[in-house]
Amino acid sequence: MPANRQQKRTSGVQRRGQERRKAIIDAAESLLAEQGYEAATLKAIGERAGIPTASMYHYFPDRHQVEAELLRRHTAELDALITATLDEPEAQTLREAVDVVIDLLRDYYRANPSCTQLWFAGRHQILVDLVEAFDEVQAERLWRHLVDRGLASADTPLLAVQLSFEVGNRLFDVAFRRSPDGDDTTIDEARRLITAYLESYA
Repeated sequence: MPANRQQKRTSGVQRRGQERRKAIIDAAESLLAEQGYEAATLKAIGERAGIPTASMYHYFPDRHQVEAELLRRHTAELDALITATLDEPEAQTLREAVDVVIDLLRDYYRANPSCTQLWFAGRHQILVDLVEAFDEVQAERLWRHLVDRGLASADTPLLAVQLSFEVGNRLFDVAFRRSPDGDDTTIDEARRLITAYLESYA
């Protein structure tokens, strides 16, 4: 019986810890969306979550770990969306394939401003590393998809698609600095630039 009571207490503490971690991440997400990157300090996140600043350190050592956890949530959702899109492709040309990916990212960023803040305003190395790792995986996935479906030449280098993601990131950054919803004119220029570049290998 004592062992059972101890086990119940332990699982109760673990459950409360998980609930508090989730509350912190959710608070960071809403604060980033409403007030932007600079406003989302650890103290402000704690106040939004209803957790004293001193207690916050039991769950995250600093704000960057909170940001990283939230960005991992976003990259997992984006990964699932891209996977589903490529598993059931509608694009018949390289241009259409570029449009599909750009539209997917644009719509996700618009619907999730906290992701946009972390992706483009966050400059801590842990966020940079997460974005680079995500882009590397998605670039290889898209490259294989384009080549396998005959939408891009078989000798199109993987580097070309990796650079396309890098350019896309920079132009999305410009688009969302020009407008909170992402400036459509800038995004359309990204389409033109990336499509023309990849088509040069056709």
